[in-house]
Amino acid sequence: MKRYEPPADWSIQAYKFALDPSDAQVLGLRRNTGAARFAYNHMLRRISAVQAQRAAEASYGVPEADLTPWQGWSLPDLRRTWNEIKQWVAPWWAACSKEAFNTGLANLSAALGNWHAWRTGTRKGRRMGWPRPKRKHARRSARFTTGAIRVDPGYRHVVLPRLGRIRTHESTRKLARRVQAGTAQILSATVSETAGRWCCSFQVAVQRTLGRPTHAPEAGRVVGVDAGVKHLAVLSTGELVPNPKPFNAALQKLGKAQRRAAQRIGPYDPKARRKRTTSNRWQRAQATVTRLHATVATVRADSWHQLTTRLAQQFDTVVAEDLHVAGMLRNRTLARSLTDAAPATLRRHLGCKTRWYSSILHVADRWYPSSKTCSACKTVKLKLSLAERTYHCTTCGLSLDRDVNAARNLADLVRHVDLELPGDATTGRGAYGRPVRPAPAGRAAGRETSRPAHPVNAGRQRTAADRESHFTH
Repeated sequence: MKRYEPPADWSIQAYKFALDPSDAQVLGLRRNTGAARFAYNHMLRRISAVQAQRAAEASYGVPEADLTPWQGWSLPDLRRTWNEIKQWVAPWWAACSKEAFNTGLANLSAALGNWHAWRTGTRKGRRMGWPRPKRKHARRSARFTTGAIRVDPGYRHVVLPRLGRIRTHESTRKLARRVQAGTAQILSATVSETAGRWCCSFQVAVQRTLGRPTHAPEAGRVVGVDAGVKHLAVLSTGELVPNPKPFNAALQKLGKAQRRAAQRIGPYDPKARRKRTTSNRWQRAQATVTRLHATVATVRADSWHQLTTRLAQQFDTVVAEDLHVAGMLRNRTLARSLTDAAPATLRRHLGCKTRWYSSILHVADRWYPSSKTCSACKTVKLKLSLAERTYHCTTCGLSLDRDVNAARNLADLVRHVDLELPGDATTGRGAYGRPVRPAPAGRAAGRETSRPAHPVNAGRQRTAADRESHFTH
């Protein structure tokens, strides 16, 4: 069957609904998610065994042509092998949807592909190790791409393959009306369990009408956003967005729940070095810990969604920083607070929502000295420690909160640069630009200052074409 390809002008969006399944439907959900885990683990063990067997045969001098046939890890190869062996390794396979097994095989293919890409140097970033087997009590999920996948016209049920009609906790009216109007097409559905709550997430191709909200201010407004820890974000307008700090608020309850779970009989005994049957009291205590973590994640996500939606609707241009959060987490003093604030979420959310509301997102260079630069006279300080929460300029005498000063510098970064965005971006419809780092006034010895020019380019005047080449859209 030919895969559905949405039109080029449609965007991909997710609609997530909490499910209210019956006891029989919960068993069906667990059966299908367990099938995905089983297929993943079995094929991983098979690939590992084949790899070890080939290495042993090669050590004995067996020719390459006589080695055990290699098991490919592309999705078609995994599917072909699974269909050949499933009647022996999983005689119960007919009780589950074929999409459940395909979920595990697709995840395994992606994991092995990432490992191989890192080994060959084609994938950058942190080290990708050999995939590990999925645990039985880990997060359960399964993805459906074919079959009966739809939203019930009554706005209170969803229909999934082999699971049937499942009631939802909330209305599905937003998605159902789009599907009925022909402006949305459901591509897939993913069921998952988090803290005992089952959810269904639809991947939908949406035809979105680009335009500014009716309540949006006048055009041409620019805002700089400085993400932080003390405040969730500081705007160039002077607004300080409070940080709910959900993990810090739940820390006392979380510590008490974890101590209670540690006193129960869990799945692993450190002294016996073996697995054992878990007690019901441990499972209840562990469920409490999971619910607290889920609440923290939900509060954090809600605070970022509210802020980024408001910024994309009320401003024409939003300027954010390219933060190296992984490097910032190496500071053990700020690691917990940074994880609780999740500052990298700002740019990810704005990247989508600025396209939805016809605004423009610009990402400042990672080494642009927004905190060290004076927003009035543009003088750059040599050093500025984290303890200095107020910026004092020795040149013009400006005294301002350092986060507000950084946000104003981010906003000025776009106001003083002549942007020529190609194509549809000239109308401000969701352009994604990365301005070049301007040379600071004064030579500073900090890491956030501009780097010296290359000897080949030394003394050459910058043209409009050079400025345009530094933008990535």
